Amino acid sequence: MPLSLLKYGLRNRHVSFNDIPPTPELKPSYDVVILGGGGHGLAAAYYLSHVHGIRDVAVLEKGYLAGGNTARNTTVVRSNYMTEPSVRFYKEAVKLYETMSEDLGFNIMFSQRGQLTLAHSEATLRSFHLRAEMGKHMGTRIEVVDPKTVAEICPLLNLDMGGQHEVLGGLWHEDGGTARHDAVAWGYAKRAAERGVEIHQRTEVTGFEKNGNRVTHVKTNRGKIAAGQVLQAAGGLNGHVAGLAGIRLPIRCFPLQAMVTQPLKPFLDTLISSANLHTYILQSSRGELVIGGGSDPYQLASTRSTLDQKEHLAEGALHLFPFLHKVKLLRQWAGITDMTPDYSPVMGASPLENYWLDCGWGTWGFKATPVAGKYMAETVARGRVSDILKPFDLQRFEKFELLNEMGATAASH
Repeated sequence: MPLSLLKYGLRNRHVSFNDIPPTPELKPSYDVVILGGGGHGLAAAYYLSHVHGIRDVAVLEKGYLAGGNTARNTTVVRSNYMTEPSVRFYKEAVKLYETMSEDLGFNIMFSQRGQLTLAHSEATLRSFHLRAEMGKHMGTRIEVVDPKTVAEICPLLNLDMGGQHEVLGGLWHEDGGTARHDAVAWGYAKRAAERGVEIHQRTEVTGFEKNGNRVTHVKTNRGKIAAGQVLQAAGGLNGHVAGLAGIRLPIRCFPLQAMVTQPLKPFLDTLISSANLHTYILQSSRGELVIGGGSDPYQLASTRSTLDQKEHLAEGALHLFPFLHKVKLLRQWAGITDMTPDYSPVMGASPLENYWLDCGWGTWGFKATPVAGKYMAETVARGRVSDILKPFDLQRFEKFELLNEMGATAASH
């Protein structure tokens, strides 16, 4: 094997290959145009081409492939939500992540090591029992544990016995894990491109042309294209893009910041989160500690990072693991979360006949990537909303049938 590698390295001519073909010229029309080249848009393109045989698809991305929120999250995958529709939805997402590397033939580095959410008050423990019973009812691996079990799961955790943030118990979600975010996007993109899906980077949507209640053309900075169906999955820009189509969404944008430390020897096998401290922490495969928390308390469509949030996240991490006080930070970043009033996404039909919505993800978009792509593709292909998506319909806000998931975030907002 070493000799073969040496011969290959010294060879004058190499057969080059690209996982993603170069951006082609836009065709005059497509059967389906997907707005957004992040995880959700690419997953939908994959399922359209591989499952439903729809290959005349264009994915339009304003920047570079998966460079928006897909590149700015903390890679957590879980299904410990509060309402029955949400648990059912995210449970299937976890199952799709479990087989994704094999399904795509692309290593997404999925690591299912469990998530431990800490309770610092009796009220939090009561809410954990509610979430645990719902999860068990829906078939997820989840249970409420006492402080002794918390210490067994994470021996180095500061339980703060008798202190302000004493750990009274936890919610142990064995199905929780992480996956490599860019690998997920590139895996879907590679397989979709092999089936003829076109991926157009640096292609910004500037407007739409409509005939009655249908979108006929999508305007871009590279020209105008006719579209049979349009799927919007534009991350933090969902409100803006929908506005170009004349659709008003119940969305507000807030920055969500995170940061990573220098690499350390492995010591943290699980994902640890604390709503009281507005902090969660995990260790990546490279040894870096990934630290995140709640979104910023003000509306802003910006990916800038701030000193006050850095100090806040560092304070929470140090309370959980005091021995990290001399560890250096490497990077800090922010994404743009598109939040809805009930902390649940909007998926399915829009007021326009051939315009479909995949938006309002807030802080939980990455973990939904495969299941959202699967069922949004099914919805577009069949022309009707899939049953699993119906509770997340835009019309729920008019009918007051909300899905309140406010307390189910890893660090409450």
